[in-house]
Amino acid sequence: MMSSIFAISLATAAIAAVVILIARFRINPFIVLFSVSILLALVAGMPADKVVGSFEAGAGHVLGHVGTVIALGTMLGKMLAESGGADRIVLTISTLSGRRHVDWAMMLIGLLVGLPVFFEVGFVLLIPLAFVLADRTQTPLLRVALPMGAALSITHALIPPHPAALLALSAYHADIGKTILLGIAIGTPIAVIAGPVFGRFASARVIPEGPNPLAKQFVNSKPPGNLPGFGITVFTVLSPVILMLAGSMADRVAAPHTTFNNILHFIGNTDIALLLATVLSFYVLGHARGFSRETVLRFTNECLGPTALIMLLVGAGGGFGRVLVDSGVSRSITDTALGAHVPLLVLAWMLAAIVRVACGSSTVAMATASGIVAPILARSTGVSAELMVLVTGAGSVAFGPMNDAGFWQLKEYLGLTVPQTLKTWSVLETLIAVCGLVFCMIASIFVH
Repeated sequence: MMSSIFAISLATAAIAAVVILIARFRINPFIVLFSVSILLALVAGMPADKVVGSFEAGAGHVLGHVGTVIALGTMLGKMLAESGGADRIVLTISTLSGRRHVDWAMMLIGLLVGLPVFFEVGFVLLIPLAFVLADRTQTPLLRVALPMGAALSITHALIPPHPAALLALSAYHADIGKTILLGIAIGTPIAVIAGPVFGRFASARVIPEGPNPLAKQFVNSKPPGNLPGFGITVFTVLSPVILMLAGSMADRVAAPHTTFNNILHFIGNTDIALLLATVLSFYVLGHARGFSRETVLRFTNECLGPTALIMLLVGAGGGFGRVLVDSGVSRSITDTALGAHVPLLVLAWMLAAIVRVACGSSTVAMATASGIVAPILARSTGVSAELMVLVTGAGSVAFGPMNDAGFWQLKEYLGLTVPQTLKTWSVLETLIAVCGLVFCMIASIFVH
């Protein structure tokens, strides 16, 4: 097994190489991620015949889910934009919140939509709204999109019934009701700090370079004069969320393995829920608005072009993360953290943060850290299991590293460079993680 110093040095060198090669030498990000992953695995001592397979397995695992999500979410977003549905939501939101508070409105929408869905799903559902809202209100895109991203990240990490939070909840044997209440109490102020507050600070200092082809296809759409109703439009956008919630409640409303239970689980699957919502949008936002079948087909075909690079980078980020795990780098770094004698809340946060940097996935980070710390918690007293769930979740989103698929997804959608993404998204994610640790430590004085 490699030494911890070597593992940390190797991971640091790999991440630095990715930044320099992409930002300084302007090499294609996919080529860089693929090449650095292969080189890292070979230097770590991984057998040469296993290296490419490890990268392909990581990329395939991520793309098998995220690729479908991005494709369906983009189609749904295109229908939303072309039908005028996005304009209807934007008009209503900006009227209710006022032009000066659209970032707060997007934060609240992100908290609502993010509850039952993975970050990638919520992001592709809401980014068309952010594009249109920023354009129509003449607000910097980052000021609108960052609060939305912060809210989605917080619900992903802190608040059940999100799948990631449920993993830690199960490991620590925490009470779900108490965890939700504490998650809302701690997550809401974090969303304000990392969302509208940081978003306004960052958008004034980081300006995306050049035109954004993804934003252009949404904001350049010319919707019909009579916009669809607010209620039916919101229902169409939230229909996948409703279906996923139904799936998560299946075992509570129907006996396991019954036909009704199986149907709820099926329609609650992320891909199926998005598929049904997208097909619904073809009628509600397409046919019912007067668009022909040929026009709807053209919309759905042309919107997929700009997502090709996003899918490649998301897959490459997954491959990079898998290589870090398979090569043993991630385990060596985690074992080093375990040897440090620190308070349990801090240990859980540290482990989640380290695994996050090592493998990229916040869900994997939360599952890994809670699995390691849970036996220690079982032998400890005076530590709240619910706070352990929250602090592990906070650590699991730390640093917004480049081996996280979300990093590249956000970079491409917002038209940022790698350094700009590090200055905005990586700082935002770190802000969520640090605030989460601090607030949980404060809450531990009162909650046992």
